[in-house]
Amino acid sequence: MNDVAKPAVAPLDPIFTQIDWSAPWLQHLCARDILANGVQTYAATEVADAPLAIIASILNQARTLSETALMTQPTAGESAHEIEFVAQDALPEGMAYETFIAKTGNIPTRDNLHDLFNGSIWLSFPKTKALLNHHHMRHMAASVDIAEKGRGRVRDTITVFDENGAILVTCRPEIGQALKDFNWQACLVAPRALWDDISAPRHDASAAVYVFGHALLEQLITPRKPLCAHSVIINVTPDFFALSLAARMQVLDDKLAAYMDKLLSDAAVKPRDLSPLPILGVPHYTADNRDPAFYDDSFVFRSGRRKKQ
Repeated sequence: MNDVAKPAVAPLDPIFTQIDWSAPWLQHLCARDILANGVQTYAATEVADAPLAIIASILNQARTLSETALMTQPTAGESAHEIEFVAQDALPEGMAYETFIAKTGNIPTRDNLHDLFNGSIWLSFPKTKALLNHHHMRHMAASVDIAEKGRGRVRDTITVFDENGAILVTCRPEIGQALKDFNWQACLVAPRALWDDISAPRHDASAAVYVFGHALLEQLITPRKPLCAHSVIINVTPDFFALSLAARMQVLDDKLAAYMDKLLSDAAVKPRDLSPLPILGVPHYTADNRDPAFYDDSFVFRSGRRKKQ
């Protein structure tokens, strides 16, 4: 009896076809073309023989392009492991996600937008992602030792940045200070000519924003003006902007990992230490912000946090 041919299917949710891979907040992602082509293959085309873990397979294909092995950072009792994206059901029942990564280097990955973008950040900022996992493990161990309830402020800060973070990179410290001060005019409007357009990087730019948070990237599938990142500020020398975008990312990953290591080593750190940044206010992120009146919306561009009474 002849075998019955397997029906061709489009196994990924159609929402994957809504990704605008030309969006400025996606330009810095490593292996962006491979990710885009892989997603298109399994979301827009009927395929007979799809892998069991589609997004993990696409991410692993992109991972092979790295010139160096992408590694976890050693934690107490665990050595470094080369990372690999695996199906979600590889995560043993009862084991924490962060622990599984630290013990194996395997990153459980579901076939959804959230995990696609999480994997894309692992590929683009491998040292920083490994550093965040390292600090998760360190504080998970501390929580057991002192019977601490909940995640604690350090792990809360990690999670907020990991999910919703952005990095303002600038060679003009006054631009970063203006962000901390909620001075949108001095940060985003008056120095607009100094801001880089990541879709067409300039060697003479003085400021740029790179999105780190994978949940934020997911939300940016349908951009909304109120979307707000939790950002850190990395000061660089002007020659940073003379680098190619790929070279910038390598330098930035090193600098960001060092910055976050110092930040998260402070037991008093808290999510409020991250600077709010309305992401569509970044110059060149949307055509609407060419008009200075875009920034007059006080609901989005607020004057600052309320002080505790």
